[in-house]
Amino acid sequence: MIKYAEDIVKRISKGLVPHDIFLHINNVFTAIDITKDLALFDIKQIKLSKETSRVYYRLRKGKYRAIFYVDDYDIRVVALDKREDVYRKWQ
Repeated sequence: MIKYAEDIVKRISKGLVPHDIFLHINNVFTAIDITKDLALFDIKQIKLSKETSRVYYRLRKGKYRAIFYVDDYDIRVVALDKREDVYRKWQ
């Protein structure tokens, strides 16, 4: 199951993230949820959290980036924004 952070849902509902970008990213996460294969898309590991032992990944689509981690059977998206803003918001 794909779970988005509350602030991402608010930004999408306000139209701050283009609808076509969100649809593409959501389709990628749906495919990952079904196949469990991160190598099919432009995904890169970016950080390993020592406190929670989570591995964070980034998904790239044009100028937009999605930061997420895989938790048991869920994909949890913690940030979705333009490249120049997403890393500042996430860290």
